[in-house]
Amino acid sequence: MLAPIAWRTPPRHYGPWELVTSLLTEALVARGVDVTLFATLDSVTAGRLDGVVPAPYNDDPSIDAKVWEFRHLAHLFDQADRFDLIHNQADFPAHAFARLTGTPIVTTIHGFSSDRILPMYTPYQDRVHFVAISAADRHPALRYAATIHHGIAIDDFPFNPAGSDDLLFFGRIHPDKGAAEAIEAARASGRRLHLYGVIQDEAYYRRYVEPADDGRMIRYHGPVGGAARLQALGDARALLHLINFDEPFGLSVIEAMACGTPAIAFNRGSMPELIEDSVTGFLVETVDQAVAAIERANEIDRATVRQAVRDRFSVDRMADAYLALYRHILG
Repeated sequence: MLAPIAWRTPPRHYGPWELVTSLLTEALVARGVDVTLFATLDSVTAGRLDGVVPAPYNDDPSIDAKVWEFRHLAHLFDQADRFDLIHNQADFPAHAFARLTGTPIVTTIHGFSSDRILPMYTPYQDRVHFVAISAADRHPALRYAATIHHGIAIDDFPFNPAGSDDLLFFGRIHPDKGAAEAIEAARASGRRLHLYGVIQDEAYYRRYVEPADDGRMIRYHGPVGGAARLQALGDARALLHLINFDEPFGLSVIEAMACGTPAIAFNRGSMPELIEDSVTGFLVETVDQAVAAIERANEIDRATVRQAVRDRFSVDRMADAYLALYRHILG
């Protein structure tokens, strides 16, 4: 299992790719699969940890991302013939090694960013088995071995049957994720909004989030982990996910839903695959529609929201789907 090296596996706070990698690794190990996790050396796993990267490059400024990423890849592919299969969770750079080994490779595409990355995908379709994380994120130029939605450890997310009157934004502070739209909708609804997430666009934060943060009705808390993260996800009337891009999946959506919190999202990307409109949340087209959905959020049965995640987005379902794919590839 090849993990990214931007963050530890599993991440301490933010790191969705590393989180999914960890969840799948641990579920496979629990099923008796012999898994070697190639990740940063501070990573934690019940499997066998192997690696050369001392720390994540987002945590340690002495780690040059490009240098250590290729050192990381070389370390795995130097011993590729030891493994029945390599599962790449670290994006397209691994494909550069694909023709140098006979070991089958699976790449989970954690979001197809643009057509500009196709030159590192299309030439390797005969060697790499691509997995999409949603139907919405499949690119017409690629052949896919499967579409497998992410799964989470649902019992790690405590159910909150009541929530609160406050609203929640949970994601990167970046134009894609719609913090400005969430602030606009919260203000129009007259409800408090709590924002959590890493700042990925400083200028966007300075323009939209910082001036709005009055410490009372609009509060930006920064990144959050542990028990505080779980409380934030569950203690809300609704999650506002008013995205400005075609979201390939949206882990924060199903994490909030696992706590019983309904999601209000712009109807883009994978959102119709995650949210059943008027049952587990609302799919909307405009901020005005989001404001109307906020008022209707109490119509949603929070137990139904949680059950939908248990039925469709469990880590067990994800692990079973990947095991079936591995078996198919290995014959």
